Amino acid sequence: MRNPAGNTRNDLSDVLAALSSLYSAVVCDVLDGLGFRQQALSSRVRPLTRARRVYGRVFTARAVAVTETPREPYKLQLAAVDALTRGDVLVVDGQETQTCAFWGELLTTACAHKGVHGVVMTACTRDMWRIDELDFPIFGIGCHPADDKGRLEVVEMGGPITLAGVRTNPGDLIIGDVDGVVIIPGEVAPEAIRRAREKVTGENQVRNALASGMPIGEAFRKFGIL
Repeated sequence: MRNPAGNTRNDLSDVLAALSSLYSAVVCDVLDGLGFRQQALSSRVRPLTRARRVYGRVFTARAVAVTETPREPYKLQLAAVDALTRGDVLVVDGQETQTCAFWGELLTTACAHKGVHGVVMTACTRDMWRIDELDFPIFGIGCHPADDKGRLEVVEMGGPITLAGVRTNPGDLIIGDVDGVVIIPGEVAPEAIRRAREKVTGENQVRNALASGMPIGEAFRKFGIL
């Protein structure tokens, strides 16, 4: 499922525009209300770049630890990057590997040129001195100078994966910031976005009321938002 909100480029553009005004905590709250209470990735997955906000459509890959260099190293890793399109976020199950860097500057440059929205992975990156100049968000579990050749290899792309405790499929939505990363299942994405936008409006009203001196208990009784 590549586009949870519709089948046209305009549909995806509308979804991305809506996501751009949201944040992880409010999305988590509305997903709780929809019965999806385990959508936040483990706190081990954090922003690694100066660009600390990511959102878009999930494109999945799964990598496994290896001890020998494959005959065609990087084959599916490069295929995944080539398959990404504007608005995608590459979401990688990297098995929490901390012995090498799955990501780097050249992959980042390729993705930034295509309008890819970022990378979220249970793996490490490197080349941070250069990546931070590209304003491209990378969320992961750390940095490491060693190359992934002969250490971590993509074995599948475009299928369901589980990373940091959350199951996701291609076409789901993802949003992340300094609070963490949340997967929005494609089947509830339109309703989740609608409710999240309503909650943001409500939170703005509560904030204004509190700034004007309203006691927080009274504000909660009036607005039902905390």
